[in-house]
Amino acid sequence: MPIQRLHTEKRYSEIVIHNRTVYLAGQLADDYAGDIAEQTRQTLANIDRLLAEAGSDKAHILSLTIYLKEMADYAAMNAVWDAWVAEGAAPGRACVEAKLYDPRVRVERMVVAARRWNRPTPSWVWPWPKMKSTTWSRASMTWGAIRTT
Repeated sequence: MPIQRLHTEKRYSEIVIHNRTVYLAGQLADDYAGDIAEQTRQTLANIDRLLAEAGSDKAHILSLTIYLKEMADYAAMNAVWDAWVAEGAAPGRACVEAKLYDPRVRVERMVVAARRWNRPTPSWVWPWPKMKSTTWSRASMTWGAIRTT
């Protein structure tokens, strides 16, 4: 399966797709002047936008790595994260303190997600013929007495 790269620069691609897996480059806030809560909101909005472009969404995130400028921001960042993350779909996650490339950047995120499965149903799968009666024997693992109209 080919590798698809979107928004490619000389050093990186914002989105890389391979085998129905989406990899996002490190995502930052658009405005570095904001506090940790604002930078987190902007970063998550960018992730939403890029995942949608790649055919995925936050419910399909497999893993996420968070880089914080300082761990003192952990609680404030988590307050925004907790409101954003899809219910019942929390990804594998790691959070580390790191020296980031610009001193104004407070948070950066790396994301790996699965693409949504939007494959059309083949014509031979649906519609099934109407069944009048069906019996199934679990012991023998065989179908019996299927009649169609």
